[in-house]
Amino acid sequence: MRIGVPRENRRRERRVAITPTGVAALTAASHQVSVEVGAGLRAGFDDADYREAGATIDQRAGVIGTDGVIVQINGPTAEDLAEREWRHVGADHLLVAQHDPLWRPKRAVALAETGATSLSLELVPRITRAQTMDVLSSTATVAGYEAVLLAASRLPRMLPLMMTAAGTVPPSRFVVLGAGVAGLQAIATARRLGAVVEGFDIRPAAMEQIRSLGAKAIELDLEVSAAESSSGYAVEQTDAQIQRQHELLTPHIAEADAVITTASVPGAASPELVTTAMVSAMRPGSVIVDMAAERGGNCRLTEADEEVVHDGVVILGPTDLASRAATTASQMFSNNILALLRHLAPDGEPVLDFDDEIIAGTVLTHGGAIRHAGVLALVETAATDPGAGIRTGSPDGLGASHQAPTAQLAETENSP
Repeated sequence: MRIGVPRENRRRERRVAITPTGVAALTAASHQVSVEVGAGLRAGFDDADYREAGATIDQRAGVIGTDGVIVQINGPTAEDLAEREWRHVGADHLLVAQHDPLWRPKRAVALAETGATSLSLELVPRITRAQTMDVLSSTATVAGYEAVLLAASRLPRMLPLMMTAAGTVPPSRFVVLGAGVAGLQAIATARRLGAVVEGFDIRPAAMEQIRSLGAKAIELDLEVSAAESSSGYAVEQTDAQIQRQHELLTPHIAEADAVITTASVPGAASPELVTTAMVSAMRPGSVIVDMAAERGGNCRLTEADEEVVHDGVVILGPTDLASRAATTASQMFSNNILALLRHLAPDGEPVLDFDDEIIAGTVLTHGGAIRHAGVLALVETAATDPGAGIRTGSPDGLGASHQAPTAQLAETENSP
């Protein structure tokens, strides 16, 4: 295969899709790899590293070329596809990236119009044999770790218990909402740094995972018999259940020095877990790190990539947490891509076997059409009813409105 690795151009994105180590593995398998000039610099890999691994270094237009596999962290937008460098993208291209189709289905429309085959990494099935290809879990692992470091750096106190000549320093208290991959990593990291940690998730199985990490599971008097879908995600709850959850969580939030929120719903706005009243109940100097800020946030007051201060409480909504550890995140992403490419092309050439669960579930567009049923349904709904569910937080539109009132705990980047 001819594999191209363009430089990421999304704001705050520091990662690269394939590392020099990944290039070496691909070239050892006789694939040709072309990397855009400077593609890995922000992740700690210079062009010389890629050349040594066997890649050629080229300008963007040459990397994209007229055929081959293009691998990215974030796939091209409709605006990108209209640019000169992408004008040759067509049926001879295979685009492998995060295309965000459930949130921005118009991108799928633009991709289908090119005739290219596109694989959306967010759609990789959550099955055992696809775990090595799961970029969402890899990203969530890094993001959960970074969220705790961010909270620790902004707290006006240290995290661990200390016995000093000046007296006893009590430990900081963390509350983590959502116990998927990101939440569990946040719990583990806060615990390693010496904080006292509580975790909450409406899924009963997740509560045991919280305890296994040495944290206290927050047990609320909630009806959870239908809290989890067959795929392991939390399902939407009624308004009454959400109101009850807010009431019961308030005292735990009020006692916390730091709150990490990780809850999001595939293809929908982030559920509101922390209300303005709950923030007001917290002590001045406390910190909230909202990992769901890109979809509107779990806290009512969150603003993406901004710092908000309310009654002395600092609310942070970073959307680049994984990129803050760009070297590690790129290494994990690259390994996921290598696993997917080996599955896609076991004998060297890509084979689209739609009887294979992984391929069938991951292919977004092929032959000028949208193949993914869920994305196609979103596009068709918007076509027949243009006013239905336009996302206020999405530049591409088409979806649920901000702060969907019946959404509840789940994590798009989490395995069950």
